[in-house]
Amino acid sequence: MIANMLSPCIATEKVEESRDFYVKHFGAKVSFDCGWYVNMQVGKETSELQFMARRESGPPACNPAGLMYNFSVDDVDAEHARLTAAGLTPVMPLEDHPWGDRGCAILDPSGVTLYIYSDREPTEEFKQFYKD
Repeated sequence: MIANMLSPCIATEKVEESRDFYVKHFGAKVSFDCGWYVNMQVGKETSELQFMARRESGPPACNPAGLMYNFSVDDVDAEHARLTAAGLTPVMPLEDHPWGDRGCAILDPSGVTLYIYSDREPTEEFKQFYKD
């Protein structure tokens, strides 16, 4: 199978809060919203998120422990400054990582960790793990 797109859908009781959070802080564009289900484009065309409220025949609310969305951005320092100025508190500080990025993390309203990063040169220790 060759998927045309991969997009996560989080079952949550916080559909409205999640929609508003991604629209406000990440410039998401809502492409579908029937109240209990929201589809949004985040960034480029191939980056979408969905949130849905629990329905009788649907999945239970997501336990987001261990779930992380990775957001690659051009300037993580600018994004960190913008998000903290908007009142968001990082759950992981902005720092350089030896595997080849500089990043920080925040939580969305459903408790999903959002790792926001920019690429950096990896240390010699980690260069060996990159594949051509």
